[in-house]
Amino acid sequence: MKPVIWLIGGTSEGRRLIKELAKLPVELYVSVATDYGASLIEPQPGMTVMAERMDLAAMRAFIREHSPACVIDATHPYATVVTATVQEACSTEQVEYLRLVRPSGEGGDYITVHDFAEAVELLNHLEGGIFLTTGSKNLPDFTAVHDYAERIVLRILPLESSLQIALKLGYKPAHIICMQGPFSKELNVAMLKKYGSKFMVTKDSGAVGGFDEKVEAAAAAGAKLIVIGRAQEETGAGYSEIVDYLKQHFAAGN
Repeated sequence: MKPVIWLIGGTSEGRRLIKELAKLPVELYVSVATDYGASLIEPQPGMTVMAERMDLAAMRAFIREHSPACVIDATHPYATVVTATVQEACSTEQVEYLRLVRPSGEGGDYITVHDFAEAVELLNHLEGGIFLTTGSKNLPDFTAVHDYAERIVLRILPLESSLQIALKLGYKPAHIICMQGPFSKELNVAMLKKYGSKFMVTKDSGAVGGFDEKVEAAAAAGAKLIVIGRAQEETGAGYSEIVDYLKQHFAAGN
């Protein structure tokens, strides 16, 4: 009977890891939050993809039913609530937990704020257009920015639900860009210049999430980058370490 591995999260490095796991003699379950996230995963033999948001009870029930040999948390660095829930489920059910940590950006000339509220406060003391790339979840926070409908241009995922959120909050249709990243430096520069944005707001999504390209683009376009820092430094393993560990423990003959 093949060992079961449960991978949680629809990040780009998580999708890369799925391809590595497909090479191993394991039964793989992958959990993502949305149907859109599921659509980005290439089908693999022996893999089941589940698109649903799971609370602690649901996670514990899944572990008890499928008895995974390990659980890999490949969620986004800002999905702190999900990570805490996965950790609690694994601890309670006594299952090995592996955290895939995405390295932070390399640094550069930008302003770091602690959270979305601090970003809004800063923007309210500044004048000029804003290019917002933090996703749809925190769009309500930025309605507190003065003249937000005029000043803010959004870049969000091409999901109907995300677009509806933006429209209901009063963001202008002409200021909403629905695209799937990551984006090159050149494309970021073109967008910043097209809308005349003086500020670009982003999260520290690391090199995999296109953070370095945003740093370079903001400098090239003459815009100031405002970065919402991570809540805390995570402990876990990098992509290569996780791959090596899985090969050592789950390759044929081990």
